[in-house]
Amino acid sequence: MPPGTTGGAGPADGTALGLDGERAATATPVTPTPTTAPPLRQGISNWSQPLQGDISGAQQALEFLEQSAAQLRGLKSELSAKLAAHQVRDGSIDARVRQFSSTWRTRQSASGGTLDARLAYGRKPLQHFSVRGMSLSHLRNGGKEVLAIAVGAGTQSLRSVSLDAGLSDDEIAQRFDDALAPAGVRVAVGDDGNLDFSTPESDWAGVRDNLSVQGGGMRFPGGQLNRIKAEPETPAIDPDTWHTSDADALRQTLQQVVQALAQVEAAIASVNGALTQADGQAQVAVPAGADTAGMGQVAQNFVSTASQPGYQSLLSITSALAGISRERVVSLLGLR
Repeated sequence: MPPGTTGGAGPADGTALGLDGERAATATPVTPTPTTAPPLRQGISNWSQPLQGDISGAQQALEFLEQSAAQLRGLKSELSAKLAAHQVRDGSIDARVRQFSSTWRTRQSASGGTLDARLAYGRKPLQHFSVRGMSLSHLRNGGKEVLAIAVGAGTQSLRSVSLDAGLSDDEIAQRFDDALAPAGVRVAVGDDGNLDFSTPESDWAGVRDNLSVQGGGMRFPGGQLNRIKAEPETPAIDPDTWHTSDADALRQTLQQVVQALAQVEAAIASVNGALTQADGQAQVAVPAGADTAGMGQVAQNFVSTASQPGYQSLLSITSALAGISRERVVSLLGLR
């Protein structure tokens, strides 16, 4: 009789673990980690907190992006099929659009706060915005004027921007950036040729609701601070604008879905690059031998436990599979 068992038969139909199997599982010998081997946590404890955050954030971002890509591929295929078959009104298309829209609204939380509305990856994703009345064409006109800009409540938040006739667009943007950077707002010339303001998404609500300006009566009124409106940039993907009412709407939506899928796939490549870089830094941070000795023992223990029938075997296998999504498997298979 095998060691660790005392006899007795399990259920004949196999629907539950028998006493022998359960006792065999709990009695499975697990070789302790040799005292001479470096503890498994030794390498991990040497990682810096930012590095651990980078790896965790990149993994969360990938999960979100892979889920989004899978939904977009399904929506693209169904749209193409419906258009080819001249089937317009179909609830399945609407359901897929709603599903992706719901997923997209979780971008900030699902990605661990690492992806902004442009799908740019970083520790502090940015909210880009424009400010009404602060177009470059308006700011170029006129002579010398000093603007007092408040970002936040109270006079301690006042910043000064000096404007002169003949300044270039880049010089205007630089003066705004120099003045507002201490308040957490950066300014540059955007792709559309206007000022592009940005602030961390976590600070956006405070900036949006507490932005005021006082001029000298030339470009902006003088006398007192006047509230100005900050308008958020349209996100890179906006499923709320996807319509399915007729064939033309379906074609337009299909174009938008194809563009969205290309943006998501580009973001996946970018985040994968960041994860590879962070992984490389983590490998450097782990002392030589610490990972191989510790992880080797973990692998040996897993094989020993999983090879024996019983509850511990099932527990080991299900724990190893926890968190593996269908989207992650499909994505990885697609790299072959």
